[in-house]
Amino acid sequence: MEEVHHVVAPPHKSTFQKLKARLKETFFPDDPLRQFKGQPLKTKFVLGAQYFFPILQWGPNYTFQLFKSDLIAGLTIASLAIPQGISYAKLANLPPIVGLYSSFVPPLVYAVLGSSRDLAVGPVSIASLVLGSMLRQEVSPTTDPLLFLQLAFTSTFFAGLFQASLGILRLGFIIDFLSKAILIGFMAGAAIIVSLQQLKSLLGITHFTKQMGLVPVMTSVFHNVHESIRKPKLFWVSAGAPLVSVIISTILVFAIKGQNHGISVIGKLQEGINPPSWNMLRFHGSHLGLVIKTGIITGILSLTEGIAVGRTFAALRNYKVDGNKEMMAIGFMNVVGSFTSCYVTTGAFSRSAVNNNAGAKSAVSNVVMSVTVMVTLLFLMPLFQYTPNVVLGAIIVTAVIGLIDIPAACLIWRIDKFDFIVMLTAFFGVIFISVQHGLALAVGLSTFKILLQITRPKTVMLGKIPGTDIYRNLHQYKEAVRVPGFLILSIEAPINFANITYLNERTLRWIEDEEDNKKEYSSLQFVILEMSAVSAIDTSGISLFRDLKAALEKKGIELVLVNPLAEVIEKLKRVDEADEFIPAQNLFLTVGEAVASLSTAMKNQSTIPEGAHTIMPHY
Repeated sequence: MEEVHHVVAPPHKSTFQKLKARLKETFFPDDPLRQFKGQPLKTKFVLGAQYFFPILQWGPNYTFQLFKSDLIAGLTIASLAIPQGISYAKLANLPPIVGLYSSFVPPLVYAVLGSSRDLAVGPVSIASLVLGSMLRQEVSPTTDPLLFLQLAFTSTFFAGLFQASLGILRLGFIIDFLSKAILIGFMAGAAIIVSLQQLKSLLGITHFTKQMGLVPVMTSVFHNVHESIRKPKLFWVSAGAPLVSVIISTILVFAIKGQNHGISVIGKLQEGINPPSWNMLRFHGSHLGLVIKTGIITGILSLTEGIAVGRTFAALRNYKVDGNKEMMAIGFMNVVGSFTSCYVTTGAFSRSAVNNNAGAKSAVSNVVMSVTVMVTLLFLMPLFQYTPNVVLGAIIVTAVIGLIDIPAACLIWRIDKFDFIVMLTAFFGVIFISVQHGLALAVGLSTFKILLQITRPKTVMLGKIPGTDIYRNLHQYKEAVRVPGFLILSIEAPINFANITYLNERTLRWIEDEEDNKKEYSSLQFVILEMSAVSAIDTSGISLFRDLKAALEKKGIELVLVNPLAEVIEKLKRVDEADEFIPAQNLFLTVGEAVASLSTAMKNQSTIPEGAHTIMPHY
C-alpha cells in the first residue's frame, strides 16, 4: 500500500503571536535586531550607536589612503555642485545663494547618518521643479519673495519630517507606489518642461509664464520672440563643462560689461555661510496646507531618487544600503537644512555618478565637497556676480535632458503595455497639466491596476502533460490535455471579500462551458481547485467554498481542494469544527493524486477507498 499523505494543520498560535509575526514581516523584513541577540550590554550599546550613526562603523578604520581618493572625488563633485546648486535654486524660484547653502550643511549631516559610499548630496532638478511650481500657485516669488522663501523652508521641514518618519516607523513601502514606469514618464515629462522653462534665460525673454504646462510655456516663447531677437547672442558660452562654462562666461561678461548691454546676470550674492532660518518656518496661516502637501510630494520624490541612486551604486560596488537608514538620514538632513536656510536635498544621480567615477571611497567625499562650498561662500561670492543666467539655464538643460530614458520606455512597452500606459500618463500629465497632477494621475492609474488584479484575480484551466503527473495551464502548454470528467482550475491570488463574487461567477461560467461541451468531454463530475498560489484568505473567502459547494451539489458535482496553504487550512479547520463542509476525502496534496484517487472512485462507483492518496487534516 502506498504511503498516505496528510494535510497537517499549522501549529497553534495565539492571536497576539500571529499579529506579532505579521507586523514583524511587514515592518521588519530585514530583522534589524538580529545582530543584538546574545550580545552583552556594552556591545549592544556600541552596535546601536553604529546602527544610527554609520560613520562609527567605517570611521575607526578610515585611512589616509582612502582620504586621498575622497579628496579628489570631493573636489570633483564640488566643481559640479556649485554651478548646479545656483542653477537649481533658480529653478525652484529661490535666491541663487540658497542653492549653495543647500550644498553645504546637508552633505555634512548625510556623512554622519548615511549608509552609501557614493551618494553625493545636494539640490536636484526634479525636487526643485516641483517645489517651485507648487508654491508659486499661491505665492509669487517676485512680488513676495520673503513669504515664498519662508514657505520653501517650511516645505523642506515637512519633507524631512515625513522622510524621517517613514524610516523610523519603517513605512518605506509607501514610496514603492512610485513604480519604475511612473518615474520614467514623470522624469521625461519634467525634463522637457524644465528645458522649455530655460528658454526664458536662453532667449532672454523678460515676460515669461509662471505655469509649468507645455501650452503656456510655448505661448510665452512665441508671444515674446521679438524680445529675444533684440538681445545679445552670447549663447555659445554655455558649451562645455558646468564650472568651466561659469568661469569663462563670468570673465567675459565682466570684461565687456555685458550687464550694461542687456545680458542678464545673477547679481551680487551674499557672502558668508548659512544663516539660521528656524525663525522663518511658518506653521500657521492660510498656506499651511500648501506647505504640507508640497513637503510630502517633494519628500517622496527626493527620497525615491536618493534611495534608487544609492542602491544602484551599492549594487555596482557590491555593498548594501539600508533603505530605512537612508530615509532617516535624508529626512534628518532636510529637517536640519530647513533650520539653516536650505531647501529640499537628496542624492543626485549626476553628482553621484561623478563621485563614483572619481573614485570616492566613503561619505568623506561629501565632507570635502561641503568644505569646498564653504570656502566658496566665505571668499568667492563676489566672483559670481557677473555670471550670466543663460549659462545657468544651459546647465539645467544639460543636467535634466539625461532624464529622458527612451531605451527604458521601449523596454516597458515590450514587457507590459499597461505599465507603458501608466508611463505615458505621467509623461503627458506633467507636460499638459502640471507636475503634481501628472504624478497623481499616474499613481492613481497604477493603484487602479493593483485593485484590478485584486478584484479580478487570474484563474486558469489546467491539463495533464502526457507521460507525466504534471498539470499545467492549457493555454500556455499546448501539449497539455484535458482529463475527462474533471474541471481543474488554478486560482492565482489571495481570496478575499473583494474578489469572491468574481471567483464564484467565473468558476460557474467554467462549469457552464463544460456542460455545453459535454458531447466532446464526458460528463463533469469533479471540480478541482488548485490553491498553492492562494497565500491568504478571509472570512468571505471561506464563504466562497460554501457557496460553490452548494451550487455544485445541485448539479451532482463534487468540489475538491488541492494543496491549501497554512492560513487556508487553519481557517478551514475552524469552520469544520462546527460544520465539515469540505470533507477530508476531498482534500489532496497534488492535482495528480486527486485525479488518480477520484478516477479510481469513478471506476469503482464508490467512495474513495481507505488508504488512497488523500490528505487528511491532522487536527
